[in-house]
Amino acid sequence: MMRLSATGLTCIRGMRVVFRNAGFELRAGEALAVVGPNGSGKSSLLRLVAGLLPAAGGRIELAGGEGDLTLPEQAHFQGHLDPLKPSLTVAENLAFWVAYLGGGPAPAEALGRTGLGGLAGLPAAYLSAGQRRRLSLARLVAVWRPVWLLDEPTSALDAAGQGMLAELMRDHLARGGMILAATHGPLGIEARELRMGGAS
Repeated sequence: MMRLSATGLTCIRGMRVVFRNAGFELRAGEALAVVGPNGSGKSSLLRLVAGLLPAAGGRIELAGGEGDLTLPEQAHFQGHLDPLKPSLTVAENLAFWVAYLGGGPAPAEALGRTGLGGLAGLPAAYLSAGQRRRLSLARLVAVWRPVWLLDEPTSALDAAGQGMLAELMRDHLARGGMILAATHGPLGIEARELRMGGAS
């Protein structure tokens, strides 16, 4: 069974200790909500796991995954910003990410599942904030990766969008995926909590 674990993690940014000795364990089919006040290191923890920040101490390990791939190569990271090219259409943006992330089937199904099927030909510049977030989430659906690292994933989503996201997350967990999500509010799925309290 796949297992993602972290022990003794320390994060230092700009000469400031953001947190120290953080750890967690996540198994296939499980979700973990990272909660805590602003500045406690929720986003930094996700970025450490994604390989976007170096850890000042500790260890992160993915067991039971593809042995020839790194953890970042087996994870989707969804940050605060939606990585879209405004001049490309909705479908072209998703097709770019599908090709970049390693290929997969045509993105039409992912657009349909995120409620963007009718907007495939629209330039991304015309999307609302909620639609931009939906398009970013479509990447997670279009290319399978077992680990989802989601930083405030409900941001900019209305109630219907949050319901859509919860359904996507439940389906991912049912397939044996794992979710580590930094959040200030409920995710709409069953998830254990990891509370971040800063460096003290």
